[in-house]
Amino acid sequence: MSRPLRIGVAGLGTVGVGLLKLLDAQADLLERRCGRRLLVSAVSARRRERARGIDISALAWCANPAELAARADVDVVAELIGGEAGPARATVEAALARTKPVVTANKALLARHGAALARAAEAAGVALAYEAAVAGGIPIVKALREGLAGNRFERVYGILNGTCNYILTEMQQTGRPFAEVLAEAQRAGYAEADPAFDVDGIDAAHKLAILASLAYGAETNYDAIHVEGIRKISAVDIAYARELGFCIKLLAIVRRTADGIESRVHPAMVPLDTPIASVGGVFNAVVAEGDFVGRAVFEGRGAGEGPTASAVAADLCDIARGLRLPTFGVPADRLEAAPVSPMLKHFGPYYVRLNVLDRPGVIADISAILRDLRISIGSLLQRGRSPDEAVPVVMVTHETEEKAMLAALDRIGRLTAVREPPMMIRIERL
Repeated sequence: MSRPLRIGVAGLGTVGVGLLKLLDAQADLLERRCGRRLLVSAVSARRRERARGIDISALAWCANPAELAARADVDVVAELIGGEAGPARATVEAALARTKPVVTANKALLARHGAALARAAEAAGVALAYEAAVAGGIPIVKALREGLAGNRFERVYGILNGTCNYILTEMQQTGRPFAEVLAEAQRAGYAEADPAFDVDGIDAAHKLAILASLAYGAETNYDAIHVEGIRKISAVDIAYARELGFCIKLLAIVRRTADGIESRVHPAMVPLDTPIASVGGVFNAVVAEGDFVGRAVFEGRGAGEGPTASAVAADLCDIARGLRLPTFGVPADRLEAAPVSPMLKHFGPYYVRLNVLDRPGVIADISAILRDLRISIGSLLQRGRSPDEAVPVVMVTHETEEKAMLAALDRIGRLTAVREPPMMIRIERL
């Protein structure tokens, strides 16, 4: 019988504890599938004495997680600390320097330093595996890199943050405002006390940087991603979206254009009859559009102890079986420094909501601005009539360039009859 694969686990938070539970509960199953035992031999965390609901007394302890890489009884390091620098990065780099494979759930680290770490792993002849870094329990990394390797991707997009999806779903179902639903999500444990990482789109953008590299063989480039969050989405916009046949989702989208790779995270209006519109609550979904396979839809839990631990275990199984693939689907020295398609060149339809004083000539003034910038209105809704108070006016445009749209909104926002900054949401024809 083959000797066990000995694992050093750095980080005993939700995912690390979940991994230890899974490896214990599924030990026999994993041994049958991998041909060898998966055995945790050493661990590291901030505090040894913290109550975690598991017994770690028989495991070797390292106060410094990077020391796991130097241990003779550790064959592979599972980095489950998080963060793009500090002990997480030091631990991964130490393991690769000692030619030990790494499994990580760290999307921020890969989004910022993925290409450099891929080169280090491939130079060392070891695996850098990260299924758990994107969409939790959905095996999207393996799908793009392996299962769909025979395709050129026209577009990859999805719901990559469960917190935002939960908030938007609740707003849609109950009509409650963002702040109220966010507070509920925090009480339920779906959102952190400081929710900025999730609701401002940063978490989804980290994951999109990884998907973009996988889909297009490009170096990870977080700074190229246009990022907007969901704080400005109101119950009013949710209601208008439904009336127009849409729902609002925080989407992460990457596609190759004539100008380069366009990658963006922002709220979007999604047609109600598309598969991704029905993905609610804390669930994630990823859609890959390939030239031979067509549309492939993946849905599941994107975070949490069980789903994320499941993804880490899948990578450990690959390493136990001796499987090693290029980190991002092509050899690291062939990753492109791909040109970036600027957001101002994005082309598509838009939803615009204005609060205006209902006075003669206001709509004509707005229409003149749109005409001058060659923006065509597809539909227009106006509710109520009050010359002394602002009333909502909602427009849906035909496809236009973002640069023109932003210029128009800037001019419209300076009209004296417009009482609030215009609200704009991109419409995605999926």
